[in-house]
Amino acid sequence: MKSLKSKKIAVLCGGRSGERDVSLRSGQRVFDSLKKQKFDVIKLDLEDNLIATLKKKKIDLVYIALHGRFGEDGAVQGLLEIANIPYTGSKVLASALAMNKLAAKRILDAAGIPTPRYALIDPATDIKKVSEKLRRTFPFPLVVKPVSEGSSLGVSIIKKEDDLARTLEKTVRDYKDVFVEEFIKGREVTVGVIGRTEDLQALPVLELVPRRDFYDFEAKYTSGLTEFILPARLPKPLYEKVQATALAAHQALGCWGVSRVDMIVSSSDHIPYVTELNSIPGMTEQSDLPAEAESAGISFDELVVKILESAY
Repeated sequence: MKSLKSKKIAVLCGGRSGERDVSLRSGQRVFDSLKKQKFDVIKLDLEDNLIATLKKKKIDLVYIALHGRFGEDGAVQGLLEIANIPYTGSKVLASALAMNKLAAKRILDAAGIPTPRYALIDPATDIKKVSEKLRRTFPFPLVVKPVSEGSSLGVSIIKKEDDLARTLEKTVRDYKDVFVEEFIKGREVTVGVIGRTEDLQALPVLELVPRRDFYDFEAKYTSGLTEFILPARLPKPLYEKVQATALAAHQALGCWGVSRVDMIVSSSDHIPYVTELNSIPGMTEQSDLPAEAESAGISFDELVVKILESAY
């Protein structure tokens, strides 16, 4: 903490992804916290001449509060690596793996960590023929997702077989790289993971009860659209299993410093299935990670510093 107070810190937020507005809110809140705690800190938006700006302002360390493409996918991490500027959170490979949901699922499969069944959609193939095949291999409802977007952007739950081809065509048109995923009926939960090797910990399990079909972008960032139950209503052995699964997923992908692991606890077999891992969780007033930390007795200011301490 004392050594960090001597460094000039830049909170990097904004960016070019569909989560730009959320990132600006996360970054502003982190900046305000560090400023209040008497750190030498500035706030920067992602720009073409980022490294030149960081060098000009003599930045020693970057707190990454970017979400989505170019910020959470290893791109800016690689840029900072080349410039030899320490930064918070996961490194290049783990960031890229976590952002690419298919790559993450393949790692989870290899590690024996439950994740819903899935199938990649080739955008160059006949979508109607693909839809016919999917109808024979996946039960309905099923989930359509972009491969590399966060905050549930572009995610759809398809309940009627007749809607599948139309939704796939639109999602492929909007996002290009798309996959379908088995729909798991159960409780939606999320678990923050913070710390490094020696102090890695899973935070309390947060249960999400959206007032919409699922925990989509609007439900995540609109007050009143989701009921947050903390701690989650799970029997103790299952609760601990969910936390253990979050830690295992974080470590399997090689994440560092902080992550948030989203899961669905199946109503039928009570298995926690990992649906997504976020390597830079949101830090807004509505975000899950700060709420989980607070439930564990960790204030927002303490959480920010703990993430800052992960930088190297």
